[in-house]
Amino acid sequence: MGISLFLRIVEKVEARDNYVVQRRDIVGRLGLSTLQKIITVFRMLAYGCPADATNEYIKIGESTTIESLKRFYRDVVEEFAGEYQRSPNATDVVRLLCIGKYHGFLGMLGSLDCMH
Repeated sequence: MGISLFLRIVEKVEARDNYVVQRRDIVGRLGLSTLQKIITVFRMLAYGCPADATNEYIKIGESTTIESLKRFYRDVVEEFAGEYQRSPNATDVVRLLCIGKYHGFLGMLGSLDCMH
């Protein structure tokens, strides 16, 4: 994933949910950063590792990891569903067919539908 896409996702999730924003505790110590929480979620999704496996690398507890994952899913679906969970328009179809042609898959748009 490119850094610009990653930072776009972080920005949108951070604006939508205060849970991922870094805060100070009662004593005044800084808590976990936004990047710690989101990177943990991405590591779980990318590598399929369990929530407790991220503690050693990112120093985040299992319950916080699970809560971050749940909120991340909800926030991403709410934020990006309108843009990405829709039928392709004419511009999308042309772009996807060009990508397929470049990779040697002519006319492969909707190829799974041919099995119906």
